[in-house]
Amino acid sequence: MVKFLSVQYSESDGVEQKLFAGCFGIFGHGNVAGFGQALLQAELEEPGALPYVLGRNEQAMVHSAVAYARMKDRRQTWVVSTSVGPGATNMVTGAALATINRLPVLLVPADTFADRAASPLLQELEQPSAGDLTVNDCFRPVSRYFDRVWRPEQLPAALLSAVRVLTDPAETGAVTVCLPQDVQAQAHDWPVELFERRVWHIARPLPERSVLARAADIIRDAERPLVVAGGGVHYSGAVDALAAFCEATGIPVGQSQAGKGTLRYDHPQCLGAIGSTGTTAANAVAAEADVVIGIGTRYSDFTTASRTVFRDPDVQFVNVNVAGLDAVKHAGLGVVADAREALESLTGLLDGHRVDDAYRDRYTALDAAWDAQVQSVYLPATPNAGADGKLTQAEVIGLVNELSDPRDVVVCAAGSMPGDLHKLWRTRDPKGYHVEYGYSTMGYEVAGGIGVRLACPDRDVFVMVGDGSYLMMATELATAVQEGVKIIAVLVQNHGYASIGSLSESLGSQRFGTRYRYRNPASGRLDGDVLPVDLAANAASFGLEVIRTSTAAELADAVKAAKASAGACVIHVETDPLVSAPDSEAWWDVPVSATSTLDSTQRARQVYEPHKATQRPFLRPTR
Repeated sequence: MVKFLSVQYSESDGVEQKLFAGCFGIFGHGNVAGFGQALLQAELEEPGALPYVLGRNEQAMVHSAVAYARMKDRRQTWVVSTSVGPGATNMVTGAALATINRLPVLLVPADTFADRAASPLLQELEQPSAGDLTVNDCFRPVSRYFDRVWRPEQLPAALLSAVRVLTDPAETGAVTVCLPQDVQAQAHDWPVELFERRVWHIARPLPERSVLARAADIIRDAERPLVVAGGGVHYSGAVDALAAFCEATGIPVGQSQAGKGTLRYDHPQCLGAIGSTGTTAANAVAAEADVVIGIGTRYSDFTTASRTVFRDPDVQFVNVNVAGLDAVKHAGLGVVADAREALESLTGLLDGHRVDDAYRDRYTALDAAWDAQVQSVYLPATPNAGADGKLTQAEVIGLVNELSDPRDVVVCAAGSMPGDLHKLWRTRDPKGYHVEYGYSTMGYEVAGGIGVRLACPDRDVFVMVGDGSYLMMATELATAVQEGVKIIAVLVQNHGYASIGSLSESLGSQRFGTRYRYRNPASGRLDGDVLPVDLAANAASFGLEVIRTSTAAELADAVKAAKASAGACVIHVETDPLVSAPDSEAWWDVPVSATSTLDSTQRARQVYEPHKATQRPFLRPTR
């Protein structure tokens, strides 16, 4: 298996590269003597064939691999090997994240004995209704391809099927190949053809001419068209094609989380983030759009503000996507095709067509107003505007953004930070923004930052992480130190779950269970004093540089010092979680209890119901 994986290549536009950059792994009794021994042998006999990196947490290793794959536009990824039992099931969250985000990663969990000679094994799940069921079967619903190699003869077919899915732009995601412990150690007479260099072509599906012509007609007839750019624009290398399309037609662009960076923030047609965490400009234009052109987006609820942001009663959708599942959403005209190929063709078909000047002037003015609002947050009249002189989260984002280089990468995943970054971060490079918001997994940030830096060693990587997410998976700081991977973690300490705290308050739940506090003996509740947890000291224990900051000037100096440093470092800053970033003026559907004795919940329900009434089914066929 190690030999096979080391000679697999992907190819796109004539450029070939190794498909697997290496293997993350944590060894236990299920993989130390089989797959682990093979990795050792390869390291000694064929250095560089499949480099091995020791991780600290199985879920985190998957995150690093997925982050790497995203930065490589899905042309390269990593293998992740674990033992049987908890080591394997710890990867399930990472598998779900990969599949939801359509990002390739090969998971190789060990499995129980195929011969069942010693059953029940340590960590074996016994089910009275099924003798062939193991804990690894929980990977099935979160994998794009799943296989278990009960006999050595099955391995070639399993591996070829696995790589087929990993290199399919429409079907890619987590691929799981389970290896029973005893089968890993068996000998077999392998055909030498299995180990020959094999190149897998990354397809660019072409649009059907008749469908594309119909799409062009719909766009040409539109008065207020809007593009929603998603991650597929990045993965197809369609950034330049999108810019050319928008410059030729004057059609503005709103960006999903995965689509941020598809146009520079200051491009004339870029309205920035759209949806629940969007800009007021993009959302105002979306509310009036009569044709929405989705390119490489899967229209998540955040992108559509839970189907409330597109308000024109006759709005139509044209969806360009390699995945048929996404192309037909919102009853849109499905252009099943590669984003770059479709955009280049549409630009030609719409030659000479431009939106009218009044529409262009309107969205330009809306964008300028939002940009001024962002600037006021980046350079507030009173720095450290939070309570007790603390910085606000928006101020932290602004300082880091302005002091980072254009090619630097910001990494985030969970909490209130992704929403604020989506609205506020001024992206100056297509790969400068890396926020995982398909699964929004707490703990992704540090591990993801390692994957980003491994993929782009010439860029500084700013990992923006709140204390709640940091505490979930800070262990990968040890991996960063071990591998000499420079990441700059900006650790925002606000003593709890700021995002869910704010959401809880808006839903009438009074921030219940979202603050890190002592249990109060008097009340019996978690409403005592702030816990004396020193996260800066915790970070320092991993053996990297930690800089404590409390003012804007100190934070600015810390960012400059971190960029000048050769190794990984953590910048610790306390913020006020009660000061929010500018509002998107958009909604997100989180149901409020219909019956409650709490006045706060009853008031929240009164706010919820009118929003719910504006939700659209989007079932009208595109004409």
